[in-house]
Amino acid sequence: MLDGLKIDRRNVVSDLVAGATFAIVNVPQGMANAVLATVNPVAGLYALMVAMPVGAIFTSSVFMNVSTTGALSVAVGEALYGVEDDRKIGALIGLVMMIGMVQLIFGLLRMGRLVRYVSNSVMTGFITGIAALIILGSIPDITRFESAQPNHLLRLSDTALNWRSFDTASVTIGVATIALIFLIQQTRLSKFSLILALGATTGLATLFQGGLIVLVKDVAIIPRSLPTPMLPDLSYLPELILPAIAIAVIGLVQGAGVGQSYPNPDGRFPDTSRDFVGQGAANLTASVFGSIPSGGSMSGTAVSVQAGACSRWSNIFAGVTVVLIVFLFVDMVKLVPMAGLGGLLFVVGVQNVQPKSIAVIWRTGTMARAGFTATLVATLLLPLQFAILLGIAISFVLQILRSANQIKVRQISLVEGGFPIERPGATALEEGEITVLRIRGELFFASAQALEAQLPEADTGRHSVVLLVLRDVDDLGSTIIRLLSRYSKELEHHDSKLVLTGVNNKLQGQLKRTGLLKRLSQENVFEEQAGIGAALNDAMEQSRIWIDAKRNQSSSTLGSEGRK
Repeated sequence: MLDGLKIDRRNVVSDLVAGATFAIVNVPQGMANAVLATVNPVAGLYALMVAMPVGAIFTSSVFMNVSTTGALSVAVGEALYGVEDDRKIGALIGLVMMIGMVQLIFGLLRMGRLVRYVSNSVMTGFITGIAALIILGSIPDITRFESAQPNHLLRLSDTALNWRSFDTASVTIGVATIALIFLIQQTRLSKFSLILALGATTGLATLFQGGLIVLVKDVAIIPRSLPTPMLPDLSYLPELILPAIAIAVIGLVQGAGVGQSYPNPDGRFPDTSRDFVGQGAANLTASVFGSIPSGGSMSGTAVSVQAGACSRWSNIFAGVTVVLIVFLFVDMVKLVPMAGLGGLLFVVGVQNVQPKSIAVIWRTGTMARAGFTATLVATLLLPLQFAILLGIAISFVLQILRSANQIKVRQISLVEGGFPIERPGATALEEGEITVLRIRGELFFASAQALEAQLPEADTGRHSVVLLVLRDVDDLGSTIIRLLSRYSKELEHHDSKLVLTGVNNKLQGQLKRTGLLKRLSQENVFEEQAGIGAALNDAMEQSRIWIDAKRNQSSSTLGSEGRK
């Protein structure tokens, strides 16, 4: 970690430019995200000042920008819904502190690998829902109409029905901000579209006299100083535990996407678990200063890299630049119209929608569409902490269903002097013949029914051997073991038997512990060998000897009955 903080003089100028660019571009978005979280806009600036440099120090990803994101801010706003304004800062500190602790614990327990089980369809559904919530959350600041309805969709309907109550001046500022951002994004100054548009509409707001436009200074105190440490309001901690876990997971999943999209300068992908640690350390440190939560930001990382970032110092310089902006330009920050921040959020929400990703998911198949739709609907209708947990559950269910449906039993026919031929599994056994089967797919409880349906019927042949190749299988699970035990009994009932081959030491131990080895007998379980096919050849030879013995025994029995 300390090696990564060594300053390379060749990169200092590039990192300074990248850091300054990010800070100028994202100061308004940091404030807007704090508004989205229903707290003082300065809480977004504190996140940029503190969490961003700390995250840069501790993450494995060199380029990851740990800063405010719309998804985290929306989730915080929902978690703090109903908290009294004068107690909100204490609740926020406790919430962000727990988020940091959860992320830190996940990282120290090396749980980064679990992120891969959150499917792309579920994550895209969640991001799309968050984008819609950001758009809906921007409307009260643009219109100055605050609906009291209990959920987002009802609030949208109520707002539309009360359009006559909109404040014309605020709507003008909000729409102008949106239009300017989109226009500037079509030019060479697109990187600075947010700050330029907000600067222009801040000037426009001064044309409206009589205090018609609500400014940042009207809703929050913006100090010209560094943040000071504060204590959390402990009375809110119990009810914020579940939201903290859900928000922590949101940040970690977003951060994992950043790490996979931006490899380190040496070409290697970052350690996801250490990125968890970095994000946890950033939130723990920033929480005591009243910051909103931060996480791996895809858009922030993109801005930094495109501006020429060469090392993790670019994000450290960005934090220092934000401090300078607050000290030098705090009077200008106070004049920013809230409707302008609302317009900025509206654009952020629109641009977070990923039409191409949604189209790919829709064309992929039924399960992908179901995962996307269910998560999107849950995000819009349920509290976000439940929506993200439901999304994770949906991901696991989809993974189980996909794995269970992929189980295939293939029959292998050995050709003397030639290559083995693989074909669909046999449905029936041939008397006195060996049926060699290889299973493709995951063997676990959910695939047991599909596996059983593809095994040959045990009552279709006598003196037959079903030879099951288990090379590269380490674990069968209790359901599959019970299935094989039952199948071997059925085969024995019809003078046939089940043979396992390619069994490694780990699987051999499991068979012994569960009693399946005793049920089959050791002579019918062939251990894996270094030579590919060696164990199968041994099993084939012993099976032929067994079949010949059964045939001879049957012939002798028939001869004795004939003499009688």
